Amino acid sequence: MFIQTETTPNPNVLKFLPGREVMGEGTREFRAEEAEASPLAHAIFEVAGVERVFFGPDFLTVTRADDDLDWRQLKAPILAAIMEHFTSGAPLLAGTGEAVSHDDDVYEGDTAQVVAEIKDLLDSRIRPAVAKDGGDILFNRFDAATGVVFLHMRGACSGCPSSSATLRAGVENMLKHYVPEVTRVEAAL
Repeated sequence: MFIQTETTPNPNVLKFLPGREVMGEGTREFRAEEAEASPLAHAIFEVAGVERVFFGPDFLTVTRADDDLDWRQLKAPILAAIMEHFTSGAPLLAGTGEAVSHDDDVYEGDTAQVVAEIKDLLDSRIRPAVAKDGGDILFNRFDAATGVVFLHMRGACSGCPSSSATLRAGVENMLKHYVPEVTRVEAAL
């Protein structure tokens, strides 16, 4: 098994491409206290210095806890954990772990149409571009009164020095161009 690695715009995040499906559909992010939900995440958190693990459709990203840690020292044990997991045939998620879904709010009328357009743009144009950098952007909510769209930045995008520029220059401009009801994009807290 050959696992490729790629740097991301976030220097504290490294992208791993195992050459096979990871989540398939959806994404999932883990902190150390949530690692028991995934044998793979648990194994990666056994490597000292790992802060976060993110599973994408065909990649995973690992966030180091401190930029003083050297990727050259962290990469080998992380690669070993990934290889061991995929060659063992163990499930990615323990029990009934679900991929993260979009918001649970119900929108009606014109607002429902606007939200559908926003989600379609996110899914078809924005999320694939962000996934190339090892991240994901998920719809959180839309405030119809103000025109503000709230989004969750995940994976390599979470905590990335350029994430606010990505939201403003890329995502906000595209959403405002195609969906005139959108006035601003904010990161959801």
